[in-house]
Amino acid sequence: MGRLFKNSIIIDYIFITLGGIFMALGIGVFLVDARVVPGGVSGLSMAFHYLSGGKLPVGTLIWIFNLPLYIWGIKELGKRFGARTFYGFTISSLFIDIFRGEFPGLHYKGLNQAASIIHLREHDFFFLILIGAVLLGLGLGIIFKFKGTTGGSDIVAAILQKRYGAKPGMSIMMIDFFVITFAGLIIYLKDLSGNTPAFALTLYAFFLLFISSYLIDLVLDGFDYARSALIISDHNDKIAQVIMERLSRGATALHGRGLYKNVDREVLLTVVSRKEITLLTEIIEEIDPTAFVIISNVHEVLGEGFRRRI
Repeated sequence: MGRLFKNSIIIDYIFITLGGIFMALGIGVFLVDARVVPGGVSGLSMAFHYLSGGKLPVGTLIWIFNLPLYIWGIKELGKRFGARTFYGFTISSLFIDIFRGEFPGLHYKGLNQAASIIHLREHDFFFLILIGAVLLGLGLGIIFKFKGTTGGSDIVAAILQKRYGAKPGMSIMMIDFFVITFAGLIIYLKDLSGNTPAFALTLYAFFLLFISSYLIDLVLDGFDYARSALIISDHNDKIAQVIMERLSRGATALHGRGLYKNVDREVLLTVVSRKEITLLTEIIEEIDPTAFVIISNVHEVLGEGFRRRI
């Protein structure tokens, strides 16, 4: 049991590292030089990076800003923001500076200076931002999926929830809005926008926020790879038998009561794969064309006949 638990922790840290690498690629290679800010501590660090004329490395700034927030989080919330949070923001900060060639003591050509990245930045700006958003959302989603965090606004939101009852989602949205607006103002005042107006870069930043947030949810919830069906019919026994024989799927009879006619009846519940849903509806229509059927997307199924989602 102890070895299994230890292996599980190792796997979690491996995937948190992978998520940190994706996140670092998105920020360090695609977004920093494009002047499109993702919000949170990462966005705040990018703003101060621009304010310093590029002298302060983004990854180092992320780590510096996160450290007092991490200590504050430990003090206010206990061990909720423990080793995984520290590891999460440390590994992402480290790889951002590595990918950008700005690791302290080492100076070399970073991936952000690769010819293909420069070409995208100059000739296909939208696609560049889209790639950055995908990598950022994918990285954060993997980190969250394996019980890690990257600190920053997550810690502030949790503390505000504890002290004032503020909803975390609203707090994070407000923080991101402030950071993106602040960074846009710096870009405008220091005339760093290049060929793209500062306001347009701010709009790109909000677009980035939307795409990355959607991908985080997608990674956490998974793709809808199965369907559940609630079936109300006068021929439930026959439908259930055919489901078990032809689809090799289980079915469960739930006790219900129709309020319109005040009649007790069974409601059949079954879960099938996406490719089986068409056959299921055909079976039901053959047996009872008047059956009432509700079909829903299913993101995760634990049990025999379905693979576990990780």
